[in-house]
Amino acid sequence: MARVWNDTVFAVLAVALTGGCATPSEQPATVARAEALMASNASKRGDLVLRCEPADAQVLLDGVEQGTCTDFAGVSRSLRLGDPGFHQVEVKKRGFYPYTTYYEPGRARVTLKVKLRPLAPESGSGSP
Repeated sequence: MARVWNDTVFAVLAVALTGGCATPSEQPATVARAEALMASNASKRGDLVLRCEPADAQVLLDGVEQGTCTDFAGVSRSLRLGDPGFHQVEVKKRGFYPYTTYYEPGRARVTLKVKLRPLAPESGSGSP
């Protein structure tokens, strides 16, 4: 009886090790889905969320006006940078020094916080 049991265990192990498992070239659906998501993410453009003071400052991307900071202040409303390479991002408003930076889009969403400085010091303690 022990001989029959050993033969049965051997047969079950042989099936499990050869025909019962996925071949090396096959992947579980979750791994294939994860690889597909990563490949599609690699081609996505970088998004830039802007938080500015003053909020109504103009935003220019590579010298072209895009709108105001409030237009790009939310998660669903971000400045989309589709082309690879560095882009010039400028935030400006009359009466303030402009802010200029260069940004290279990646695969992540980035938040840029800008506080423009006034051209002239704020008055309030001066003489009449």
